[in-house]
Amino acid sequence: MNRPSLYCAVSRYRPPTLPGSKYITPEGAKRLRDELDELWHHERPRVTQAVSEAAAQGDRSENAEYTYGKKRLHEIDRRVRFLRKRLEGMTIVDPQAPLGRRDPTRVYFGAWVQIENGSDRRRAVRWYRLVGPDEFDMAEDYISMDSPLGRSLLGKRIDDDVQVVLPEGATTFAVVAVSYALKPPERS
Repeated sequence: MNRPSLYCAVSRYRPPTLPGSKYITPEGAKRLRDELDELWHHERPRVTQAVSEAAAQGDRSENAEYTYGKKRLHEIDRRVRFLRKRLEGMTIVDPQAPLGRRDPTRVYFGAWVQIENGSDRRRAVRWYRLVGPDEFDMAEDYISMDSPLGRSLLGKRIDDDVQVVLPEGATTFAVVAVSYALKPPERS
């Protein structure tokens, strides 16, 4: 009797995750540089000093300050490596720069987009800013250009309908307004 092998049924392989888009606003780049500066020039020296003081106390195997300090140093170093690598490949896009050939009625990176939920009876209207994956957590109304909504909004014009597949099902949104100012014209 042939039995299936457990080794082929259970796999630890996970396909590599795709890196996020390499675009960032000047504000987002400044935030990442400030975090890198804080970690490298302030927090890491402080933790290094605490670890060296804990190491001077003797037996390191039972020294909690030493153990946790070393773990914190590894966390700091990992984040510093990530930030340096991420910042070196970024393209800083200033949405307030002269538009040149860009159509101001189309949605591009850095735009504030006012959308209307077409499936909601209340017809909720909200402003969202389309930003890179490294900065969507800066404010609650920022959305990543790599998110399903962000990808579907790119290149759309005012009065275009956008259909987005969400966990609850497909939802239709309408683009009401587009602005490239630092802040949206009005808050709803």
